[in-house]
Amino acid sequence: MSLDDVLARIDADLPAATDRLLDLLRIQSISTDPAYKAECDRAADWLVNDLQSLGIKTEKRTTPGHPMVVGHLDGDGPHLLFYGHYDVQPVDPLDLWDRDPFDPQIQDTDKGQVIRGRGASDDKGQLMTFVEACRAWKSVHGTLPCKLTFFLEGEEESGSPSLVPFMREHADELKSDLALICDTGLFASRVPAITTMLRGMLGEEITITGANKDLHSGMFGGPGINPIRVLSKIIASLHDDTGRITIPGFYDGVPEISDELRAQWEGLGFDADEFLGDVDLSTPAGEQGYTALEMIWSRPTCEVNGIDGGYTGDGFKTVLPAKANAKISFRLVGTQDPEAIRASFRKLVQDMLPPDCTVEFKDHSCAPASSTDTSDPAFAAALRALSDEWPDNAAYIGCGGSIPIAGLFQNILGTTPMLIGYGKDDDQIHSPNEKYDMESFHKGTRSWARVLHALTNNV
Repeated sequence: MSLDDVLARIDADLPAATDRLLDLLRIQSISTDPAYKAECDRAADWLVNDLQSLGIKTEKRTTPGHPMVVGHLDGDGPHLLFYGHYDVQPVDPLDLWDRDPFDPQIQDTDKGQVIRGRGASDDKGQLMTFVEACRAWKSVHGTLPCKLTFFLEGEEESGSPSLVPFMREHADELKSDLALICDTGLFASRVPAITTMLRGMLGEEITITGANKDLHSGMFGGPGINPIRVLSKIIASLHDDTGRITIPGFYDGVPEISDELRAQWEGLGFDADEFLGDVDLSTPAGEQGYTALEMIWSRPTCEVNGIDGGYTGDGFKTVLPAKANAKISFRLVGTQDPEAIRASFRKLVQDMLPPDCTVEFKDHSCAPASSTDTSDPAFAAALRALSDEWPDNAAYIGCGGSIPIAGLFQNILGTTPMLIGYGKDDDQIHSPNEKYDMESFHKGTRSWARVLHALTNNV
């Protein structure tokens, strides 16, 4: 099948494709807020109708939360599954947006045109690059090049509570040869990439309680235990002077990367000084003996994300607080066991409690790390296809964040995930004034056409 004709159709149809994306971006599909439930339904309906217009048998499937969109198209060759999510983050704080976040527009910037609006990059714009590549292919050839399944979620931004039960119930229907995920980005905003390493995630919230009420620090300071002091000591004990995490057994399952992979990463030309300098920092603060890129992609972390207790309003109030609270997250790598780390962390905290103090734990997110074996020839084919579209050659990269769906495809469906995305570092996802470059949307669509051609023609 002619790839050049498909690419030409993508170029010619870019204005109409952009209008379709803007239409989808106007739907306020904020999954975490029940007030937007109807909008999430509307986004799912929009996608069902759009995929059906391509001849894909598509349904909106109900869940205890927001619906899944599942579409199937029979065909020859490999069976590919495409995953994306149609829900978006809340827009707060609204006063920091330069315009209505759900009135998307094309804007000119000093770096070129961008699509500005909530969900432009995460993940509606990325999702639609694949849909538009399929549309162009269907328009040129009358069919698509392989068997396809679409699996679009509406709860990714709110913890995906319905995802695992749905995948387990429909595992036979969702199994495929390869799962394509478009929720990542270009390396350094320029190098096309296949993400092969994702860190896992573990969240813990702890509350230390002392007295049965806040106490006057003049009357009780000294003999009365201060939960903030206890909590501070616990937090300070979590790292040693070299940045290494001290929780017993924490490093079980943490691998060292190969010399070959380390050399490849060094060849990417990552500038740690510029990376930190952009946020007014200068010195890598993680484990000594590792580069900043290794810290982000291949090393685990323990970070305090929030801490509170006592009086924090204006002015001053001299109290010994009854409670102190902290939210602590761990990024995990290799085969680290999240539940084992949770248990070890809780034991460390309990062992450090002095008399008169109790602790309450609240668990949050929990997902292991995932990595992809790139020995499958499909990965080399996709890498070449991406390199043909962008000025820089494509590379295999890691990711400091967590995308649990990749591991779920492996563990529940036995399907290898391939993560390709076209977001840029300055897209401001989850933040005010989110955007997606027109270059990312246009070349991302062309890239998927090239990848489809490569995966279905063994090139």
